[in-house]
Amino acid sequence: MLPNSDNVTKGVHRAPNRSLFYAMGYTKEELERPLIGVVNAHSEIVPGHFHLDKIAEAVKAGIRMAGGTPIEVPSIGVCDGIAMGHVGMKYSLASRELIADSVETMTMAHQLDGLVLIPNCDKIVPGMVMAAVRMDVPAVVCSGGPMMAGKVNKEEVSLSKMFEAVGAYKAGLIDECGLTDFEQNCCPGCGSCAGMYTANSMNCLCEAIGIALPGNGTIPAVSNKRMILAKHAGMAIMNLVEKGIGARTIINEKSIQNAIACDMALGCSSNSVLHLLAISHEAGVELDLDIFNKISAKVPNLCHLAPAGPTHMQDLNEAGGIPAVQNELLKAGLIDGSLLTVTGKSVEENIQGATIKDEEAIREVSNPYSETGGIQILWGNIAKDGCVVKRSAVAKEMLKHVGPARVFDSEDEAIEAIYAGKIVDGDVVVIRYEGPKGGPGMREMLNPTSALAGMKLDKTVALITDGRFSGASRGASIGHVSPEAASGGEIGLIQEGDRIEIDIPAAKINVKVSDEELLERRKQHKLPEPKVKTGWLSRYARLVTGANTGAVLK
Repeated sequence: MLPNSDNVTKGVHRAPNRSLFYAMGYTKEELERPLIGVVNAHSEIVPGHFHLDKIAEAVKAGIRMAGGTPIEVPSIGVCDGIAMGHVGMKYSLASRELIADSVETMTMAHQLDGLVLIPNCDKIVPGMVMAAVRMDVPAVVCSGGPMMAGKVNKEEVSLSKMFEAVGAYKAGLIDECGLTDFEQNCCPGCGSCAGMYTANSMNCLCEAIGIALPGNGTIPAVSNKRMILAKHAGMAIMNLVEKGIGARTIINEKSIQNAIACDMALGCSSNSVLHLLAISHEAGVELDLDIFNKISAKVPNLCHLAPAGPTHMQDLNEAGGIPAVQNELLKAGLIDGSLLTVTGKSVEENIQGATIKDEEAIREVSNPYSETGGIQILWGNIAKDGCVVKRSAVAKEMLKHVGPARVFDSEDEAIEAIYAGKIVDGDVVVIRYEGPKGGPGMREMLNPTSALAGMKLDKTVALITDGRFSGASRGASIGHVSPEAASGGEIGLIQEGDRIEIDIPAAKINVKVSDEELLERRKQHKLPEPKVKTGWLSRYARLVTGANTGAVLK
């Protein structure tokens, strides 16, 4: 049953409930209007969320202007950059489920009529959307917007270059002053980090799927237009509540396919696969990994934003943003323009007149960066249930690669070997027992990929893992290997020196070992003890499913 504020504000029996609203200063007039939850992930530990108090105030103004009563409630949020490279990263993906559960709890417990969701960074966006479609309540996403790019040595840079600078320092390519220059100047202010990393990927895909207003993914955090967008989001939710349009009316099989098409054109983070699978699960839509390759085969890659190229989110915004990308895809018949969005209009109506203003940031369909999309799913004898690579960020010379396995049972062991110079041209670094169950929490591994890139090894060394990568990772970084090692997956059977063959165009990844040899290894193989045995991460490890199904909880 959908929440309805009448259950807490109407009738004699609800006088005690109303008395508690009056205790907070709400008026009788406010309680006679729809109660709209403003779910705010503001905190003072996440650069992307540092300014969300201002966004929330603008959203609340829009709600009041349109005749509703805004009620702000909090959400947690992890900064993946600060959590990177230590035990804190185990909590990032797992927090997505906490966020979804907490949004559901606050909405249902207090019978809110609709939601404006104010996230910005990686797991907060999908977590909030998962809750909205789970409950099928009217909802609008209004993110905090991307950070402006920084500048080092007259070059635009963002967080991925900062992590790569550490690798460059370790390799002696820059000195301590050079490293400090990056540290002080790569992140110039609030907002989600400036490349097409996971946060910006999901904020753009919210726009593409129809649950956010045009501009949500690309208008900079510091722009006046971001505040105007927030007020319009507050107005838009009132229209949805009035018409009874729930989140599942917006997010359905066709709109998810629209989002995947935009994902391919934009060259989004590989994490977008994980989150779209999870959102689909909550929306009751069957989605498997096959559809990503089917759409990728048809949709060209039109953008090379950082880390794949030199452009950043501000460039994408100035070039026309997501509407310009959608218009290119619509002209080619690659998306469905008839679908309803939270504006109350169709996709086609929203993007009417949108054009590409800078072909450096957005290319036309007739002149793409590649004929296929930005993400590729691979299968093989070490990934029977699939794995994911951000193809648009892989150098051409690494699209096909054969090399010896360098095997590590944790990210920490791998990064130590990389920094020590023990990884050489041609190697295939294998990091396992870092999946949803084995990690637990499926840590993002920006440190190893950035170290390799900073050491100029990203065009000669591949990395595969049952964990995952940051959207800021580039190179032949192949993640989400399923089944994961902790679930008995074949990645756990790879031995040091085994030859691994990667063929991204053919969607294949295999260890060159016979089935008979793998069977013998399995007989001798013993799973290690769980890394975490207490706290809620232990519970998460027992309940979480594989990456190929979105790492949702059973």
